[in-house]
Amino acid sequence: MAQRTVLVVLFDDVQSIDVTGPVEVFAGAELCSPGTYRIRTASLDGAAVRTSSGLTLVPDEALDEVSGPHTLLVPGGPGTRRSDPRLTAWLRVHGPRAERLVSVCTGALRLAEAGLLDGLRATTHWAYCDRLARDHPAVRVDADPIYVRDGRVATSAGVTAGIDLALALVEEDLGRDVALTVARRLVVFLRRPGNQAQFSAQLAAQTARREPLQEVQRWITEHPAADLTVESLAARAALSPRHFARAFQAETGMTPGRYVDRVRLEHARRLLEDTGDGIEGVARASGYGTPEAMRRAFTRALGAPPAEYRRRFRPAPIG
Repeated sequence: MAQRTVLVVLFDDVQSIDVTGPVEVFAGAELCSPGTYRIRTASLDGAAVRTSSGLTLVPDEALDEVSGPHTLLVPGGPGTRRSDPRLTAWLRVHGPRAERLVSVCTGALRLAEAGLLDGLRATTHWAYCDRLARDHPAVRVDADPIYVRDGRVATSAGVTAGIDLALALVEEDLGRDVALTVARRLVVFLRRPGNQAQFSAQLAAQTARREPLQEVQRWITEHPAADLTVESLAARAALSPRHFARAFQAETGMTPGRYVDRVRLEHARRLLEDTGDGIEGVARASGYGTPEAMRRAFTRALGAPPAEYRRRFRPAPIG
């Protein structure tokens, strides 16, 4: 297997975790499978950079000395929000030459400025999706997923989503077992699916390996008010209830009942935050049946009943 060079672009005011998170993933994979990855960092002129948190990062080389990386990764941070003509020009020339072009968080703004996301589906940190769409109308911005893959270009949401994307790339290169080993060493979940919402209670759960169980997970998320008993879900997966319950817990890390509880709670929270629906309507739509059942769930999990949660967390109107 040919060694893959992973080049991480550095610049002043880069967010350190956008750099170190993916680097730790690829470095962990290299430990598992020596000779797989060669990890390099580079900045304009090879100068050290100061991150947004005040840390200093010393690159391996200057960008002008770089040749043909397999994976070119552009991290995010406050530094991406200012135009840098030299870096943009470098990306415009070298971005198309990389076999895989990756951004973390607002690194997508850099790629878009260089015209490398035109016509592609992409994401970034939720707080900057509107800016990405406004400033670069040729980019098909999807604000919901934690990462998006469109051909050879992969973009991720904020900060730790870069770790998820890097794990997905390692899994693509070396298989699930290596990616799982790296995830365990980093004490993170392998792996949040790319279409996982940037805000979601389901982030605590592992994505099932087998398609029938993945389909059940999707069904639960999309139909929180449906019959989500173990018996009903097992029938959907064409498994016996006992086999289904065991397989689901083994592959997701939690029981079906616990997973359903988390999904329903998240759905209710979103409705309370984003709509003016009454408590009774939210309870029905989220699968609780009665306001009292939802009140017990909220009090147990969040320490506040639904009405109080709405008062605390629903954004105040502007203007």
